[in-house]
Amino acid sequence: MRSRRPDPPAWTAALAEGEDAGFFGPGSAVWAVNGALPTLVAGIRALLLQTLHPGAMAGVHDWSRYREDPLARLDGTVRWVAVTTFGDRRAAAAASAFVSRLHEHVTGTYVDAQGVERPYAANDEELLRWVHDAFTEAFLGAHEIWGGPIPGGPDAYVREWAEAGSLMGVTDPPTTVAALRGEMAGFLVDAKRDERVVETVHFLRRPGLPGLTGRLYPILFGGAVASLAPHQRELLGLRRPWWPAITLTRLLLAVARRLLGAMSPSERNARARVARLGRTGSTASD
Repeated sequence: MRSRRPDPPAWTAALAEGEDAGFFGPGSAVWAVNGALPTLVAGIRALLLQTLHPGAMAGVHDWSRYREDPLARLDGTVRWVAVTTFGDRRAAAAASAFVSRLHEHVTGTYVDAQGVERPYAANDEELLRWVHDAFTEAFLGAHEIWGGPIPGGPDAYVREWAEAGSLMGVTDPPTTVAALRGEMAGFLVDAKRDERVVETVHFLRRPGLPGLTGRLYPILFGGAVASLAPHQRELLGLRRPWWPAITLTRLLLAVARRLLGAMSPSERNARARVARLGRTGSTASD
């Protein structure tokens, strides 16, 4: 997953270290999708989708500091995705365990779509599954619009990325596109758009990012909205942009590719690790 910060974070250098190729490795569907520039849009799309579960939305509203420091939450997500994708198995497992520990205190109550007050905890199976499914759907959907070929096809990405869901505590995450869509549809039956969702969507539309990032962000947001299914936009209270958001996003990503390069620092360091291990005969990733 690409970061919007101009310089690579210091932690990316650690991805050159490790004892194996990780859970995925070069040539995998996960490396192809999570290492590509459409993740700049996919992250926004995932955050929009995740607001539709009232329990997940309550956790963000009650505990997150996204309004005060939007880049901090983004950086945390980017780090988890990058380490899980490109790190060795020990690093990936440690990154997920760290996130789970952060979630231990994230508890409270919310009112569901039927008006019933329910308790929530960020590490609940239901919320973990929803976040995993929304992430997977968002990243796959964005890549199918703006990315290149996926080794093994879309099902391969869902199947491989299920490992990340398992690391986070999801039991039997979906392993095919059909299963993923079925679970998403089941969740969206109970979707709820309330004032918290309206507030968060408004913030995601205008997060107040500085400099050039802030000036270009509306294109990425418009692309994310345009990439959603019509019923998803309806649930979020959003309309497809009147301007050619898909095309302009494609142009922006092409420019970003020329400026940033086709490969993220995380992937470069991971490839260096795999090459080093290959010279010592220790590259197994399965």
